[in-house]
Amino acid sequence: MVGVAAAASLSLPATAHATPSLAPEIGKMKVDQRTLDSLGAFAPAIIGAVTTKGADGKINPQLIQQAKALAAAPGLPPQVSDTWNKIIAFLGEPGRQDMLRQQKAAERKPGEPEIPQGPNAPKIQEFLYPTLGLGCIAPSAANQPYGNSLGRALVTAGPQAAPAPGPKKGEAGYVYTSLGTGPAFNSRAHPLWVSWINIDTGKSGQFALKRNPKINAVDGPGTFTGIAKTGKGRVVSTIYGNVTTVQKRKVISCGIVPVIGLAIV
Repeated sequence: MVGVAAAASLSLPATAHATPSLAPEIGKMKVDQRTLDSLGAFAPAIIGAVTTKGADGKINPQLIQQAKALAAAPGLPPQVSDTWNKIIAFLGEPGRQDMLRQQKAAERKPGEPEIPQGPNAPKIQEFLYPTLGLGCIAPSAANQPYGNSLGRALVTAGPQAAPAPGPKKGEAGYVYTSLGTGPAFNSRAHPLWVSWINIDTGKSGQFALKRNPKINAVDGPGTFTGIAKTGKGRVVSTIYGNVTTVQKRKVISCGIVPVIGLAIV
C-alpha cells in the first residue's frame, strides 16, 4: 500500500490559457508560514496513519485525539484550527461534520450563498491550503536570487471534462499550478508526485503529475495534471516532490512544501 504520509504542494491555473472552471480567483491568497509549519509538518504523518484502522473498521480514536491536540495548539491562527477541524470531520468523528456545517451556516453573512458539503459538494475541491515552490521563479537579473512560487492544487471528481481528458465516474482529476513560472516540463529525474488513499475502501495509489498540453502549455504558469482511479469514497491525497518548468530557455526544477487534499469522489 502506498503511504500517504509523503510531503506535497500544488496550485491552480490562473492565466487566460487556463480552463475557466479550474481557475478560481487566488490573487488575494497568501501563504501563511504558521499554516505550513502546522499542517505541512504534521498532517501528512497523521493522514498516513489513516491506513491503520481499529478492529471495528473505523479510524483509530487516538488519531482523532492527536489531530484535536494540534488544532488546539496555543497561538495557532484561527484558519489553521479550522483546517484541522475539517480534517477531523473528514476522518469521520461522529457528529463533527454536522456541527461544522451548522457553525458555517451561523457564520454566513446575509445574502452569502451556502456552499454544499459532503456528497453534494461541488466537483471542484481545493486542497487545504496554499503552499510554496521554493526557488521556482527565475531571477530577472543574473545577480538576483530565485523567487518562490505560490502553489495551489485541486481535485475534480468525475465524470466531468476537466482536467482534460477528464476523469470518469469513480476517478479523480488532479491539477497543480506553480504561479509565476513558465510552462511545465516533464522531468523523469525530478517528478511531481501524488499519493492518495480512499479511506472508505482502503484502495491507494501513487503517480506523477505531468504537463498538460491543453492547459497553460505555451506561456505558463507551469500546470501539472493527472487522473487516478480512486473509486467512490473519501479520498485523502498529498502532492509532493518537484516542479519543473522552462523559463528564459532554461529548465528549472524546484522543491515544493507538502500539501494535503480531502475530496469526495
